[in-house]
Amino acid sequence: MDNTVAARASATVAVIGGGPAGLMAAEVLSVSGVRVDVYDAMPSVGRKFLLAGKGGMNLTHSEAHHAFVGRYGERSAEVASLLEDFDPQALRQWVHGLGIDTFVGSSGRVFPVNLKAAPLLRAWLHRLRAGGVRFHVRHRWQGWTADAALRFATPQGEKTVRADATVLALGGGSWARLGSDGAWTDLLRAHGVAVQPLQPANCGFNVAGGWSEHFRTRFVGQPVKPVTLATGGAKSGRRGEFVITQSGVEGSLIYSLSAGLRDSITADGAVQVRLDLAPDWTAERLLKALEHPRGARSQSSHLQSRAGLTGVKAGLLRELAGKADFQDMLKLSNVIKNLPLTLAAARPLDEAISSAGGVEFTALDAHQMLQGLPGVFCAGEMLDWEAPTGGYLLSACFASGHAAGQGVVLWLGRT
Repeated sequence: MDNTVAARASATVAVIGGGPAGLMAAEVLSVSGVRVDVYDAMPSVGRKFLLAGKGGMNLTHSEAHHAFVGRYGERSAEVASLLEDFDPQALRQWVHGLGIDTFVGSSGRVFPVNLKAAPLLRAWLHRLRAGGVRFHVRHRWQGWTADAALRFATPQGEKTVRADATVLALGGGSWARLGSDGAWTDLLRAHGVAVQPLQPANCGFNVAGGWSEHFRTRFVGQPVKPVTLATGGAKSGRRGEFVITQSGVEGSLIYSLSAGLRDSITADGAVQVRLDLAPDWTAERLLKALEHPRGARSQSSHLQSRAGLTGVKAGLLRELAGKADFQDMLKLSNVIKNLPLTLAAARPLDEAISSAGGVEFTALDAHQMLQGLPGVFCAGEMLDWEAPTGGYLLSACFASGHAAGQGVVLWLGRT
């Protein structure tokens, strides 16, 4: 046995966090012959993974590489590096290796054939346990002792653990009830690690001034579709749908634009978007329809019969347009195509699907190890990147866990 293999075989690695990134790191390590212990604060691992898969387990996306990595915005280069050894195609092949087939949906999103997360997680955990990975639940990480042992709070009291290397895969700060509460940020900052503040991503927003009681009681929970939403000086908007909430808006269309909306609010205190309530109508056709004599019909009936505006769309028009807009059909057609909506604040981090911010990539070396803490590696959502929904979040989590696992194997061979 050469020295590198011997070093791995005698080493023990602690993986803290039992989400996709942590479990992927554990798999890479166990396959390499390393003894792995996975610690998680919750009673079972993969809780956020399971909840995220309730509406259909969107694993990744099939779009071209350049477009795919572009979804990570300012962190495209860093995430592209993570994806080099575990890209979306490799992820699909890995899922197939667990005995689960995948398919590409009409939107390009990739799903397991049964659309469920639970069978995938069960098969994965079975394979990890068969490979010697040991799991320790209800172990909440509390940092390090003075002599560098890992500290855990457990139902039986504090426990200390010594490991030859550690992978931190502690998640972000959203959905704290599932284990990712962001408490690790202070622990790492205390050791000089550069950490950007956690912020909500893929989140809803409050509307300025709130909804009127009349609108809220009638339309909360209702989807607005189809609609296009434009920001800033954009001439055209993004098409999709969103949902009315008690305090504002949420849903897939809002989530896809949430990073820019959040940053604009941070910079300016609020952001105004424009809604096109009739995206399938040209302005000319809409104006012609509205100018048709309405006779004895009410204006609401006229809008419904001539322009197809009813329900929540008609309610939004009444809520956001001025009285004068309804007196002039040219003004009314313009406001239907460009209805202003002012967003005043992102919803709280704990309500968000994911989080932005986290450990800065500059704090890591090329193999995901913290430069100021030798033997400590980071992976997953706790890194400073964000992405829209659509499989991009999971892809980067899997890839970063894979990279961290490889980094630990390389480091153990050199120590």
